[in-house]
This record gives sequence, C-alpha cells and structure tokens, in this order.
Amino acid sequence: MTDLFGDSASPALALARKWRPRVFADLKGQEHVVQALSNALTQGRLHHAYLLTGTRGVGKTTLARILAKCLNCETGVTATPCGVCSACSQIDTGRFVDLLELDAASNTGVDNMREVLDNALYAPTVGRYKVYIIDEVHMLSKPAFNSMLKTLEEPPAHVKFILATTDPQKIPVTVLSRCLQFNLKPMPPALVAQHLGEVLAQEHVDAEPAALALLARAAAGSMRDALSLTDQAIAYGSGRIEAAGVEAMLGTVRRDYLFDLLDALAAQDGDALLNRARQLAEGGIAFDAALQDLGSLLTQLGLLLHAPGAVESTADLERMKSAAARLDAETVQLYYQIALNGRRDLPYAPDEFSGFCMTLLRMLAFAPGSGGAPAGTAASGRSAPGSVASGVRAEASPRAAAPAEPLPVIPPPAPQEEAPAVAVLPPEPIAPASPALVAREPGPRNDWDWLAVVAGLRLGGMAKMLADHCELISQTGDVVALRVGEAHKHLLDRAYQDKLVAALRDKYGTTLDVSFEIGAAAEQTPQQVRTRIREARQAEAVAAIEADPFVRELVDHLGGQIDANSIQPSGEST
Repeated sequence: MTDLFGDSASPALALARKWRPRVFADLKGQEHVVQALSNALTQGRLHHAYLLTGTRGVGKTTLARILAKCLNCETGVTATPCGVCSACSQIDTGRFVDLLELDAASNTGVDNMREVLDNALYAPTVGRYKVYIIDEVHMLSKPAFNSMLKTLEEPPAHVKFILATTDPQKIPVTVLSRCLQFNLKPMPPALVAQHLGEVLAQEHVDAEPAALALLARAAAGSMRDALSLTDQAIAYGSGRIEAAGVEAMLGTVRRDYLFDLLDALAAQDGDALLNRARQLAEGGIAFDAALQDLGSLLTQLGLLLHAPGAVESTADLERMKSAAARLDAETVQLYYQIALNGRRDLPYAPDEFSGFCMTLLRMLAFAPGSGGAPAGTAASGRSAPGSVASGVRAEASPRAAAPAEPLPVIPPPAPQEEAPAVAVLPPEPIAPASPALVAREPGPRNDWDWLAVVAGLRLGGMAKMLADHCELISQTGDVVALRVGEAHKHLLDRAYQDKLVAALRDKYGTTLDVSFEIGAAAEQTPQQVRTRIREARQAEAVAAIEADPFVRELVDHLGGQIDANSIQPSGEST
C-alpha cells in the first residue's frame, strides 16, 4: 500500500494527477480529436490557434499540454513526443519557460491580455514554439477578446495559442472563426469503469465491479471526477472499494431498489411502494439523487422499448428487459415526466421524504387504467392475473377462465341530419352529474351504449384518445365498424388501433372483428357527447343563476352584471 499512500517524506499524488495522460495514446474516449491532431502533426499542417471544448474533466488541459510537448519535443515536431527530453520533462512538471498557462477566470481584464500579447512578440527562450494555453477562455471580457483578435489572426510564426472552454457559446464568433475547434466528448460510463479498473489494478487496490459502475455513473462523463471519487472511495473503504460503501459515500440508490419501486408501481401496490421509500430513508439516501437515478433508469427502459440497439450492455440488462416487458411505452413516458417534476418540486415539499413519497404516489394514481383510486381497495382497478390493467402488460389468460361479456347490441345509426340539437332544459337546482342527466339527452340514436363501452375499457394515453374520438357506425354480431373524423385521423396509428382492439377483445371476446375508417366529421363520439352534456349542464347552471330572485334584484335594481364565464356547475372543477 505504500505505492498508493506514500509516506511522510514522499506524499502520494492524487490519482487524477498521478494518472494524467502524458501522450496521445493514453487519452481515453477522444480518438476523433487525437486522430485529427496526430495527422496534422505528422504532415506538418499546423494551425496557429486551437480551441478545445467539452465538459469538465474530459482532458482539455491535458490535451493542450500533450500538444505543447509535440510541438517542442527535442526529437522534432511529432505526434509521439519522447517524454524524456528536457522539454518534455519540464512541460510535464510545469517548469517549461516557453509554455504559459493562463486562467481566464482570474485574468479577465484587457490589461492581462495585453501583457500576454506583448510577451508573445519575443522569440522562444529554449523551445521551438511559445505555447499559450488559456483555460476557460469564455470568461474573458469583451475588451480582452477584442484586444487579442489581431494577434490571434496573424500571430508571430513562433507562437501557438491553445484555448480551452466548457462554454463555447459565450465566445465571440470573431474568435471562433480564427481557431480550429475540437469538441471533446463526455466519457461513457463503461469506458470510465474500465479505466478505473486498470488504474486500481496497478495501484493494487481491490474493487468490486458494481462499485466501479457506481463511480462511473456518478462522474457524469468526467474522467477527472471519476478518479477523484475513486480517491475518496479508497479512503472511505480503508483501501478497498465496495459497492455498499460507495453507495453510502455518494448517497445514491442501488438499481435493485429502483426495480423494486417499478415492480410495486406495476402491481399497483401502494404499501410496498412506501415500504421501499422508507428503506431508502433509513439508508440515508438523498432523494434528489434517487429521483435522478429513477429518471435515468426510465430513460433506459424507453430506449429499450423504442431503440433496443441504443442500450448499452450492463449487469442488470435482463432485469431491465423484464421491467420493459411489463410497462408499455406510454407508462414509461408518464413515470419519467413525473420523476422530473417531482425532482424539480422537491425543495418545495415539507421535507424530502414526503416529497419523494408524493412523487411515487402520483405515479401510482396517474398510471393508465388506475382510475386514480387507492391501491389495495376494490376501487383500485386491480384485475386477475393475466388481465391488462394500470398500464401493465401481462400474458393473456385462457378465455375459458373468464367468459367474455356480451357486446351490447346497438341499432344502426339514423341519418346524420335527423339528429336534433342539444336541448337546453329549463332552470332547476344543479345536481352532480349522474346517469339521469345522460338519459335526458334527446335523439333517436342509442349511441350512449358506445359511450359506456369506452368508459369500461382499460385504456390510457393515445389509445384512450382514439377511442374517445371514434364514432360507432355499425355493430352486427362480432363485427364492429368505427369511424374517425378527418380532424383526428392522425390518431389512427397502428399501435393505437392495436391497443384499442386488444382492449375490446379482452372485454368482449377474441373473435371480435373491428374495422376503422376515416369519414366526415363524426358527431356522436364519446368526446362530443361528454362535451354536449357539459355544455347542457353549464346552460342549466347559467339559467338557474339568472332566475334566482336575489340575483335578479341585484341586476335590475343595483346595476349588477352576470359573468357567465364565472359560473360553474356543482361537482365540477376548473
């Protein structure tokens, strides 16, 4: 262990410094930049100004120093500096007199830039080129940028500028146009974990693969952050890196817990869901990080459902596939949006635990087919094994076990022009919506049966919207014809049709034959029926208010006015 920790006479370097790449071959994940610079150096096609962009810790400054060695190595301009000559050694130790590193965050003024530019006029002292590395160059003031434009466009032959920034959008386009720009990519977690394993093997530190995966995820694409976190994990685990210790150190949640949460959501089991939340609280987990990890997992599930080839191979890939098989794409998207909103609202919750629990309960309540009822009650909409409920896909059970409900017989529709307009009933006390109100809707057609059919289907998302905008044309035996108006023909996506047909067959039998067509504007869709009922109730409410004696007295004698938009039928919310 002395190699890692050193002794009082020779203290150990941080891993991020000790394992900083010295040549292009040591750089990880930036092959596109390395190839371009190597070819340019080999062919002698050198530019006077380079701009390196990318998030923190991906190797911008490291790449700039390697490029400085390539330009000043005593063996000549090369893509493979020797690393042992005086120039290479001094650049590695930060003592090369012709390499000037400037931190633009603390030297933002025009005077600082003029001092640099005045010094650039003089020839190199010992090297072949004077190299100026300006880090976080976007922090320079506008006058400082203006002062360097002419020098940046036509610098002396012995000067090379290497600019680095995490925010290239803040750099003036006049500067960008004078530089060769290279964008360094964030490191993928798999590559970070692999590199950490190689480093720790040479440091003689035991590490669990699961712990390295956690460190790689926490680094968020930054190799420097990953090595710094690894230093911390070594100290936390007394020289050994274990997954449990890394979880405790980072305050993150294991993927197992996340899958358990999804299982409880799929089963509409509120008790199991909150028990898992309590276990996370007892483990000292940061709930902001838990929601972030849950959102990340849902992102992977979304990719697995829509683009399986984009999903990286991980240790829990099989469990991810199992979860994706139980959740449809709409439910995954819904949970993802709720997780994002829950994380955003977490600071406003009474405490983080209650905010986290309410986010989970929101997922439970708004899951397609849940009806918003509490889990564990008869109103929860739970179904027998093999049914489709709450947005969870399960294997179909044998039809013999649950006889299909007979499809309601609906007479053929009358000609469209014969359907009378909705009648406005005389004023009467407003009551909550009920079947009686529906029965008062006049008309020779009996399309209310289709309204009841749609209301009884376990559908959510776009499939539910398709059902709401379908009009029943005919139903003879097991043959059903539905029509969608031109304005909503975009809903006739094959996936939405299949879900609606599956829900109808699940309720009325597998022999059901359902067809769709696009026609003239539909008039008797569930959506339109509900709209007419709502408008009728609104008209009743307005008429009742206008007929009220007290209101009439205010209007007739005191000049009052009735704002119809402020009137709302009883039992409805805005």
